[in-house]
Amino acid sequence: MEIRGKVHCFFEQSGTFKNEFIKLGIPAEDYDIQDNFGETDHVIDLFDEIEKGYNGGGKSLFDEIGADDLVMAFFPCIYFCENNQLAFTYKHANYKNLTMKETTDKILERSRNREHFFALVCKMFSVVQERGIRLVMENPWSGETFLRHFFVMPPTFVDSNRRLRGDYYAKPTAYWFLGCEPTRVMTIQSPKEKRRIASMPPGKKAGICGEERSMISPDYARNFICDFIIGKTQTFTQLNLF
Repeated sequence: MEIRGKVHCFFEQSGTFKNEFIKLGIPAEDYDIQDNFGETDHVIDLFDEIEKGYNGGGKSLFDEIGADDLVMAFFPCIYFCENNQLAFTYKHANYKNLTMKETTDKILERSRNREHFFALVCKMFSVVQERGIRLVMENPWSGETFLRHFFVMPPTFVDSNRRLRGDYYAKPTAYWFLGCEPTRVMTIQSPKEKRRIASMPPGKKAGICGEERSMISPDYARNFICDFIIGKTQTFTQLNLF
């Protein structure tokens, strides 16, 4: 696709994609309520912006995004991922020392939280489609993730092994393209071609469904952008036949 405007990168870890867009000559800015890496361009409550965009009655961030722009959203997966699904059972390790009532209260609270997050992602989809905004959303697709069975639409495609494109983990990931279509180029990074991804950054380790687990390598971000966003063939690539 052609991006004549700007890329708006939403939520945590989006800064990695922002930096790679910029290196490729495409203006980009990132937005999140947190600034854990000291690089967030706009510290803003995106959930509140989604509510304002959906309900109307006031100016929201979506009023500033045009048809020539692209939103790339890494919507929080904490209540959708497989580990969260397991936490809906009485035997989950989190409830080991709780009474039955305490355990039930925890599960019901988790259910309410997931309903809230589900409503927000649905509202975001509604807002961008009504306004003709192009959006790409990412979310995990391993195991019994909630969105696999309960969502308003299936993903456009699933990247089954992110390590092939240079990421830290295989971590199957789903992508939804709204208002646009993915390009179809395939970048495969052999071990000899990997420059920065032999291991996680110093001091980081894998988590289950948190910030560290969601870390994205710069190589993967660049290769994803070239393969699926701008259709740029790189060295050592092949056509993707899926």
